[in-house]
Amino acid sequence: MLRIAVPNKGSLSEPAAEMLREAGYRQRRDTRELVLPDPDNDAEFFFLRPRDIAVYVGAGTVDVGITGRDLMLDSHSAAVEHLPLGFARSTFRFATTAGTLTDVRQIAGLRVATSYPVLVADWLRERGIEPASVVRLDGAVETAIRLGVADVIADVVETGTTLRAAGLDVFGEPLLRSEAVLVRRSDTEPPAGLDVLTRRLQGVLTAREYVLMDYDVPADLVDAAVAITPGLESPTVSPLHNSQWCAVRAMVRRDETNRVMDALYDVGARAILVTSIHACRL
Repeated sequence: MLRIAVPNKGSLSEPAAEMLREAGYRQRRDTRELVLPDPDNDAEFFFLRPRDIAVYVGAGTVDVGITGRDLMLDSHSAAVEHLPLGFARSTFRFATTAGTLTDVRQIAGLRVATSYPVLVADWLRERGIEPASVVRLDGAVETAIRLGVADVIADVVETGTTLRAAGLDVFGEPLLRSEAVLVRRSDTEPPAGLDVLTRRLQGVLTAREYVLMDYDVPADLVDAAVAITPGLESPTVSPLHNSQWCAVRAMVRRDETNRVMDALYDVGARAILVTSIHACRL
């Protein structure tokens, strides 16, 4: 039975549960449940703090888990990234008082506050930058400079609005671009059932990224049309009752749907239909 750790709360919790539901796995209805067996899929789910999941996976207590890339790296556990999951994306940046620092090398000798002290210390060490100290703070860190406990902060930045409101500017290159990831133990063979879980999650990711597009096109324009919709491998082309026309079906990236429809219409395609993909295996 595959033992899977999933976030018990926080921003990762509901998206992870939704992805697992779409992949065909049972998920809890009561947030007080901490263990949930799924005998139909030969799996068992453990609901843990997101920050602890990589530690449990690295220790072999559970087989795999869903957590953030930033949390995995900060854990210093034996867990490694197995599959990026495409949600909860964030960018990790340095910030300080507006107009004071422009280069990460200027951090040398300064105090850095963060909720991810191991990740930050490792990143600085790899670049030969020695801060005076790395101060661990839980929760919001943007007030650390004003309160006098740090000179620089390292934090998740989305729009930068919160930092600017605190009189701070980001500087230097990002430390990390994070997202939710499926993690496994690094020093053992992949556990039984991981291949099935991986295929199912990849199917969900593909279904979210692509749509199915059907259209009719004159037979002498098929080549021009399929050049616009090459599909993943090759589109399906079928003859219609009217021998002068063909029906074409292909997978198209969801974010390109309207542009592709316009291009097909200009070529001469008609009856262009788009259908969401619920699940797939490639």
